Amino acid sequence: MDLTGYKMLPQAPPAPRNARGQIRRVGVEIEFAGLPPADTAHLVRELFGGELNAVSPHRLRVDNTRWGRFVIELDTQYAHPDREALDHQAEGDDEWARHRHQLRVEFHEKTRELIGDMVTGLVPTEIVCPPVPWNELDELDRLFDALREHGAKGTDASLLYGFGLHLNPEIASPASHDIHAMLRAYLLLAPWLREQIQVDITREVLPHANPFPRDYALKVLAANYRPGLLGLIDDYLDHNPTRNRELDMLPLFAHLCPEHPHELLHSELTQPRPTFHYRLPDAQLSQPGWGAVSEWNRWVEVEKLAADRRALAKRSAAYIRYYRRPFYRRWTDRLRHLFHSA
Repeated sequence: MDLTGYKMLPQAPPAPRNARGQIRRVGVEIEFAGLPPADTAHLVRELFGGELNAVSPHRLRVDNTRWGRFVIELDTQYAHPDREALDHQAEGDDEWARHRHQLRVEFHEKTRELIGDMVTGLVPTEIVCPPVPWNELDELDRLFDALREHGAKGTDASLLYGFGLHLNPEIASPASHDIHAMLRAYLLLAPWLREQIQVDITREVLPHANPFPRDYALKVLAANYRPGLLGLIDDYLDHNPTRNRELDMLPLFAHLCPEHPHELLHSELTQPRPTFHYRLPDAQLSQPGWGAVSEWNRWVEVEKLAADRRALAKRSAAYIRYYRRPFYRRWTDRLRHLFHSA
């Protein structure tokens, strides 16, 4: 659908405020090619104000915008100085030891800068936006329009581009039954979301947004499955010992249960936060009018189903009945459906 000239507005979720009564916020991350980090950072500052700060040649920040800090960087750790290497103390207190240490630091920084120069255009630029109130996402969409106008390339610009847009919607409630309901609703609507998004073949092949295993879906959707928070987390980790899920629950579980011993919840790549980490959407920058609002409005359908417990139970039961049937029966039904819809 061509949305040129049409301003899409964010739909209200069933629970527009968090447990503290504040408007819920949404973190947004976008990957793209065609625009290096420095140019992108200047663009962000032009749009939203703030102060431009270069952390390193390929990692910049725009601080003190109306929403907070934007981080713009090449999406590879090898283009950025390693904090551990920079913080390593000189071996000895004499002047020669300090001089050698300074030379090592400078060599490390220069090497990482050169790596970044070499891979610019091969790895994506990433913008990590500050959390934005859901009802202001249309203002954030000015960024997507500007990226498009300045030549940024999204997922479908090349078979090499497995770029995505991630949403991090703040949870409305930390109660385990509410989180369980959201997970059930997502499992039921995941096929519809994939169909709506028309997930790019490159991202389907790459592991970053893999679907959930069928046996896990059947377990979570069962009417007699009523775990507490710890049981929900343990079952998730048992069936999904990976960050690479279309709805990554690890950051939320690490936030809700910081004492949990599983190594994935304490990984450097898992940042505890009270959000769902929704990784499925493509970066559809070639689509005029596409932006964070488009994907937020699709996500809201998950929240609507989660809030309607009767519909959720009915659809869960139908899912289980369907997938408990023998494979050949399901295959016959699918062929019959395709034949009649042709």
